[in-house]
Amino acid sequence: MRKFALLTLLTALLVGLVPVSAQDDVTTVRFWTAPDPNQEVFWAEAVEQWNTENPTIQIEWQPIPTGASSEEVILNAIATGTAPDISNNIFSGFAAQMAESGAAVALDEQFDDFWDVVEGRQMRSIVENGWSLNDHYYVLPQYSNAMQYWWNLDLVEQAGFSAENPPRTYSDVAAVAEAISDGDTYAIGFPGPANWWDRWFGFITLYYAAAGGQPYLDLANGEVLFDNDAGYAVASFMDEMFANGWAPTDTTLVDPLQEGIVAGFVMGPWAIASTAENYPDLRYVITPPPVPDDYPADEPIYTFADAKGFVMYQQSEVKEEAWQFLKWLLGDPELDMRWLDLTGLPPVREDLTTNELFTTYLEANPEIATYASQIPYAVPPALSSATIPIQRIMGRELTEPIWQQTIFPDEAIDNAAGAIEDYFALGS
Repeated sequence: MRKFALLTLLTALLVGLVPVSAQDDVTTVRFWTAPDPNQEVFWAEAVEQWNTENPTIQIEWQPIPTGASSEEVILNAIATGTAPDISNNIFSGFAAQMAESGAAVALDEQFDDFWDVVEGRQMRSIVENGWSLNDHYYVLPQYSNAMQYWWNLDLVEQAGFSAENPPRTYSDVAAVAEAISDGDTYAIGFPGPANWWDRWFGFITLYYAAAGGQPYLDLANGEVLFDNDAGYAVASFMDEMFANGWAPTDTTLVDPLQEGIVAGFVMGPWAIASTAENYPDLRYVITPPPVPDDYPADEPIYTFADAKGFVMYQQSEVKEEAWQFLKWLLGDPELDMRWLDLTGLPPVREDLTTNELFTTYLEANPEIATYASQIPYAVPPALSSATIPIQRIMGRELTEPIWQQTIFPDEAIDNAAGAIEDYFALGS
């Protein structure tokens, strides 16, 4: 009896020395996602499916904790050693910041089958164009919003435009302005100058359109590229709108297009569902951003890609297991279809408009189909770890002076370009 008791005690002690994960042969992968209700429905379903089918690799999922921004929360977690193994909702500039600090994993270097995963999801061309940093890849793109302009048909029809013939050029927007602007109604609205991220949706979106998708920064040589004909054209267009009272300067407006305050505004696909719910009678048409009058009529119009993706953290001790989960997520088109259905955000795939799994859905949802069709012409932002300070400079030197009509548009472009190149020269 004593021998049995002693054996039981020794067994318990030995078991106590073995980690719980080894006892149960279970590996836990910590995963953070964007704090968005629709996305959370998807992640709850996907994680439950994975955990059921993969009992030895369990995903511990939660939305990114509340903070001033997702980026700030993640940086704090990295600094305190509490970062997850993987997360989504990462834009390319933030990924570059983490990569340069050694916090993010170079996925193509870590995993031999990286390109197999990319090609399996039909996104190699997209990944190769705009997602590399120092010849490595730290982000697996998940979804891409090709930013488009919405036009309120009740307003643009007063200037002779229609759903079949919407405004396309700067002169078209001016024609809308002359027909409807009265101090309370405006031709077009622009994102305000205060938030650094709004440079993406304001000047950079219009710049990509005017420049045929060409870059606005040469990061390798520390040079600004938007001080060219396209950049000056965009600045002059914005200046014309504000100088004539054709664009509002009130940054507190809520749903200005839906409320009939502006005829045109840049919008993402996330606005489709909320607009249908809150403004069911709104008539609108979705188009690429307006372009200079001399932009070739037979050329596609490019735009900004509001794209986010997955990152793996160097702190992770379960990289291989986390990779297995990411491969599963990106390897099943049915999961992409479920994501699209729940969120309205087009997954990064080159076959969205040709794969029957997606085309059936897109035929029933023409507004989302418009965004999906523009993904080939959507360009990610400059992949720079200095995205935030660069865009704060753009706001201070370019957008705000044009809003306030304090300097000429060419001068605003030159001032912004000079200040950014000075920043590059300091090596900051």
